[in-house]
Amino acid sequence: MKLGARLRSIALFKQLGPGLVTGAADDDPSGIATYSQAGAQFGFGLLWTMVLAYPLMCSVQLVSAHIGRVTGCGLAKNMGDILPRWLVTGLVSLLFIANTINIGADIAAMGAAAEMVVGWGSHIFTILFALVSLTLQLFVPYRRYSSLLKWLTLVLLAYVAVLFMVKLDWSLIDLGLIMPSVSSKEAVVTIVAIFGTTISPYLFFWQSAQEVEEVTQDDDAEPLVEAPWQARREFRRMRLDTFSGMAISNLVALAIMIATAATLHASGQTSIGTAADAAKALEPVAGRFAFLLFALGIIGTGLLAVPVLAGSAAYAIGESRGWKCGLEHKPWEAVGFYVVIGLATLLGIGIDWSELDPLKALFWSAVINGVTAVPIMVAMMIVVSKHSAMGKFTARPQLLVLGWLATCVMAAAAIAMLVVR
Repeated sequence: MKLGARLRSIALFKQLGPGLVTGAADDDPSGIATYSQAGAQFGFGLLWTMVLAYPLMCSVQLVSAHIGRVTGCGLAKNMGDILPRWLVTGLVSLLFIANTINIGADIAAMGAAAEMVVGWGSHIFTILFALVSLTLQLFVPYRRYSSLLKWLTLVLLAYVAVLFMVKLDWSLIDLGLIMPSVSSKEAVVTIVAIFGTTISPYLFFWQSAQEVEEVTQDDDAEPLVEAPWQARREFRRMRLDTFSGMAISNLVALAIMIATAATLHASGQTSIGTAADAAKALEPVAGRFAFLLFALGIIGTGLLAVPVLAGSAAYAIGESRGWKCGLEHKPWEAVGFYVVIGLATLLGIGIDWSELDPLKALFWSAVINGVTAVPIMVAMMIVVSKHSAMGKFTARPQLLVLGWLATCVMAAAAIAMLVVR
């Protein structure tokens, strides 16, 4: 690569931040399990869900980023300013429950993946990964920590690499991408799980909060309601960041679905227990190296997603209660914020030691997210439409239309899961 092109690539990567990390964290072990199950059970039949999800996902994440950057406050704080306190408390409580289940499912999958690679120590690795994640959040300054998360997104390339090791029927792939197919109640539940793990509440709170962190850490940056002259540059950056992050997220999800459809579904293995089970099942079909890539990808994406899950819950609860929040603070400076992070992580470890079935934890945490997302998205769309909160930077009509469309799609998917026989 020529020097000029390399410098442009580096400059582009530096512009990416909250949106890139948010998109990458979306492909956590829970998501990997959901996408793997979709590919194994339905082949290429549900690829179209990711095509539909991309513009909806971009619009919702842009709304969350918009709220954080314009107001200089996180999503929960803005919701609390215009919605009844009891409603906000209920929504962030649902978020905490869903995130804790997700954390438990993710670290259990990471431990299982590590055990498959080294041959021992599932529970030991589960505790180790959880403590590593917690330690980084407690003691690494925000600037270094956010940079670490951004570079960790490169682990997602492992799932793209798997596609080069399996035989693909591109005519069937093309058909799956453009032809919607819903064949059964199980397909409806899987679609809800796909949307639930792709358009997840914790991503809304995280990206909004990270936009606030970026303002806090930059002496020249101010909330746009106070510095409107920064708006054009910042909106352009947020669009680039969000479109890129969500594109990477959805391409990786498609890679996982295609890989499992081309291998597991094609060989008649249509049931996947966990993300680790998907990696194990790939080995006899796609080879040892594909198995290792898939397994190590689970560990890497888990290390990225667990702090996002715990951190988003802490931001939501802390902002709604008026606590000091932010990863730039030392633990003794924002006690409540870090207590929530620690509690969510430790309860996640407890889930790994419980009798809860890993399959149910992984898959149904995505379904819970799909249902929980609907009222939170409604609240977000109200906030971003309010002049009292956003000043002259209320969302443009195109973003409002797509945001409400995403909300309606999520609501319809959740209702369909309950009523379709």
